Amino acid sequence: MLMNMKDLLAVANEHNFAVPAFNVSSNMILKGVMHTCEEMQAPVIIAIHPDELEFVEDSFVKAVIEEAHKATVPVCVHLDHGSKFEQVLRAIQDGFTSVMIDGAHLSLEDNIAITKKVVEVAHPVNVSVEAELGTIGTADDYGEAGSKEIIYTEVDDAVKFIKETDIDCLAIAIGTAHGLYPKDKKPELALDRLQEIKAAVSIPLVLHGGSGNPDDEIAKSVKLGVNKINISSDIKDAFYQECRKVLQDQAIREPMFIYPKCIEAMNEVIRHKINLFDDADKVKFYK
Repeated sequence: MLMNMKDLLAVANEHNFAVPAFNVSSNMILKGVMHTCEEMQAPVIIAIHPDELEFVEDSFVKAVIEEAHKATVPVCVHLDHGSKFEQVLRAIQDGFTSVMIDGAHLSLEDNIAITKKVVEVAHPVNVSVEAELGTIGTADDYGEAGSKEIIYTEVDDAVKFIKETDIDCLAIAIGTAHGLYPKDKKPELALDRLQEIKAAVSIPLVLHGGSGNPDDEIAKSVKLGVNKINISSDIKDAFYQECRKVLQDQAIREPMFIYPKCIEAMNEVIRHKINLFDDADKVKFYK
């Protein structure tokens, strides 16, 4: 069931749960995500970053869209952290049903300007738009980029931004970072800021960089109004840690013998995130 982000998250906003956005950059990861979401009857967002899109190429998106059409659960195909207008156009042409324009590194006025430009081309073709205010940190040197300094989203800026751009959901900065946190670093969410923003706006809110944050904080953020949470590092780490173990057997070479254990290790993490976000068995609200 292919949907755009606006329609998918409207239901999550109404019923107070969060939909996971799993970053997918291989058929094996896609297979695990879709199987587990079907198993748990959990709505899902398949997120692909521009760097991932460069790697998997446009033909992969067609496979994702085909899986979405076959699925019994709602599926959104989303461009994650598009930083250039050209990246957004490519995603729309590929059939993505949602795009993110990340102008958080720009001034507020410049962020508004580029976001309005994206909304003007996306909305007429039923593609929803996510934007970001404030900065997400970076916990390691792998995967998505982040900022050395976390700048928290201001409530007044969020209200102004949404009014002027007509976006469908907003990623806010409340203390998360992309990547896996070092063991000596303790992440902490500014849940009071989340409450203030949620009280002031009506559109769904998004949390980026949720890998490694304590489960109790993430669960609280969902109850306080976060409707989409991005997960990338956690599932990939589980997949490839298991892959390293499997490949200790020097004789093994066939993908059908290598990947099933890796997929199952990843699926355990996916199940945990779905339950943590209260996303299981939510398909019933879309019928």
